[in-house]
Amino acid sequence: MTCVLMWPIGCAPGGVLILDDPGFVKKGRVSAGVSRQYTGTSGKVDNCQIGVFAAYASPRGRALVDRELYLPKCWTEDAARCEAAKMPAGRGFATKNELGRAMLARNLDAGLPVAGVAADEAYGQEWKLRRLCEERGVGYVLAVPKSQQVRSSAGMRRNDTLVDHAPPEAWERHTACDGAKGPRLYDWAGAVLPPVVDFDEHRPAAQRWLLARRSLAEPGEIAYYLAYARTAPRCPNSPASPGCAGRSRSASRPRRTKPDWTSTRCGATRAGTGTSPSPCSPTPSSPP
Repeated sequence: MTCVLMWPIGCAPGGVLILDDPGFVKKGRVSAGVSRQYTGTSGKVDNCQIGVFAAYASPRGRALVDRELYLPKCWTEDAARCEAAKMPAGRGFATKNELGRAMLARNLDAGLPVAGVAADEAYGQEWKLRRLCEERGVGYVLAVPKSQQVRSSAGMRRNDTLVDHAPPEAWERHTACDGAKGPRLYDWAGAVLPPVVDFDEHRPAAQRWLLARRSLAEPGEIAYYLAYARTAPRCPNSPASPGCAGRSRSASRPRRTKPDWTSTRCGATRAGTGTSPSPCSPTPSSPP
């Protein structure tokens, strides 16, 4: 059930819905949904409950707005156990991703002004969540594993393979946010993925990006994200061009045989994400 009364705490046009599934370590086996399963709370397989939560963050504040209890199959396939724990009858098995998508749709249907969605790799690597956001006109920045693949003119390539071939000038240093010890600085780079299927011709144009965030202290530590926004980035010094330094893409431009990484000045986010006219597309498991 959506906690509608909590929305005004952080409700704003630029609000972001954040999905996560923390665990609650338990000793017994009677609590609803408790089972031996992995939880990031303890960083190991533990006897615990797992809940999928939706938090809403905006410039006005933060609040939890929705939640679902994850029930492993050892529970949904044991009607007597569910009845003893006073679980609602007929509750079937649903993955954490399915619960997350259901909460996103529920909050959008209820009128929560969600401008974007953020989540970790467990949610980002599943194309169904990305497709739901695009169908509903909601932006996202979703973590994905380095093994996630995109299609380029050179064929299928893993995220880390594409980023390994980014030239030094593709990386720019920006702060993600202010931390307890000052700005949290990272090196950022990115490439534009192919145009998004327009589900609503009355909405502004949209664009996908592959983003990479590199640690300054440990350059080998790189985080990867798939991002989507309703408005494609433009350079103020470039006439009607999605690229930098006056670059533009046209039908007459020949296809490149490898990703063309460019300056991150014209990125999708304030932190600075690069743009590239390289023709790429999502992994085959992801509908176009």
